[in-house]
Amino acid sequence: MADPTIKQPENTSGKWYVDQTCVPCHLCMDEAPNLLKYADGETHTFFARQPENDEEENQAREAMEACPTEAIGNDG
Repeated sequence: MADPTIKQPENTSGKWYVDQTCVPCHLCMDEAPNLLKYADGETHTFFARQPENDEEENQAREAMEACPTEAIGNDG
């Protein structure tokens, strides 16, 4: 389960976030490429923007479910 106390600093404000346990495995990017981006050096991902509709909420949820380190969280 993602830890909201160690969110990546690049996350945009909102309920979805990536924490510091992220490893750049690319699985989340396959699910939500329009929401997530790689940090400089591709050391981790972060939410560059929050979902704006039901389709994007589903993409974020699918990215969270695909994450092998459970680094994606939702404060909502």
